[in-house]
Amino acid sequence: MTATKGLEGVIATQSSISSIIDDQLTYVGYRIDDLAENSSFEEVIYLLWNLKLPTESQLNELKEDLVKNMDVPEGVIDHLRSYDLSSVHPMAALRSVVSILGLYDEEADVVEKDANMRKAIRLQAKMSTVVAAFARIRQGKDPVKPKKDLGFAANFLYMLNGEEAEDIEIEAMNKALVLHADHELNASTFTARVCVATLSDMYSGVTAAIGALKGPLHGGANERVMKMLTEIGEEDNAIPYIKDALAKKEKIMGMGHRVYRKGDPRAKHLKKMSKELTKLTGQEKWYNMSVKIEDYIKKDKGLPANVDFYSASVYHSMGIEHDLFTPIFAVSRVSGWIAHILEQYDNNRLIRPRAEYIGPNTQEYVSIENRK
Repeated sequence: MTATKGLEGVIATQSSISSIIDDQLTYVGYRIDDLAENSSFEEVIYLLWNLKLPTESQLNELKEDLVKNMDVPEGVIDHLRSYDLSSVHPMAALRSVVSILGLYDEEADVVEKDANMRKAIRLQAKMSTVVAAFARIRQGKDPVKPKKDLGFAANFLYMLNGEEAEDIEIEAMNKALVLHADHELNASTFTARVCVATLSDMYSGVTAAIGALKGPLHGGANERVMKMLTEIGEEDNAIPYIKDALAKKEKIMGMGHRVYRKGDPRAKHLKKMSKELTKLTGQEKWYNMSVKIEDYIKKDKGLPANVDFYSASVYHSMGIEHDLFTPIFAVSRVSGWIAHILEQYDNNRLIRPRAEYIGPNTQEYVSIENRK
């Protein structure tokens, strides 16, 4: 047996949820371009979990169920208040809180289809509330209850800011949620499937996935993109900064992707929203700077932007704190994690790969008094 570093190119399972073929991303066969331009995030949730688009009545039922389940136990809010939020990264808090939510769910350990679907709705709904509550508590404000008449994207922004968002902000957030919902067998999704393949519970699977998403080489990339743009500061500094970073062999976050060769099909949708939102808020420099960097890296290294690159300026232009970028990713991606968890349960086999051993062989045991 020969190891493949990073499991690159290894086909680890079969799935009906999403595909990346010839640089085209689909959810259950629907092109991401069609979904980004036409669907609500709630439609995508239903699609991923049921492998078909909902009827109007099915969609309305899901929307109602999500809003009804957005409230979190007061004990969870008390737990958030107990943190020193000046030093806690929201992804670390989210990882812990999702685990705690399992303690409040009487069906947490019931691995049965109807119970799993009920847990799926509860988890999907509460993730947005937890992220918004963390942000507000950190600002010294009280969490905001969701509104029954708002959709998922609009409700999340409302709970985050305490006031209803502009239509263009809701459109941008809905697109971001749709685009981040699933992405085949990425690191966090694979982590979730490995976890529940032991027949562990859904909360454990999602908690494990959050741990994987927290890393800067996965979900943390968009936060690092905005850090880079902030350090650059002005448009004229963009190319000198990038040239210097490349000379030092530093990684430019948000550029290139392991599974795309011609380019990430999701990036253009957030690029468009970045252009519109930064213009609306008088912050065009972030978009202009991003375009300059993308054009230079694409010409110099052959690497186009990925979905993280323009999501950074989209979220920044909406006034969202930079360390919330990855938790927002999680609010979306939990829909995909849950889809894969349900699929794993339906056709389960313990995931147990092998390792190529490269250590020493045939060593003799030496008693402790004779060791050097």
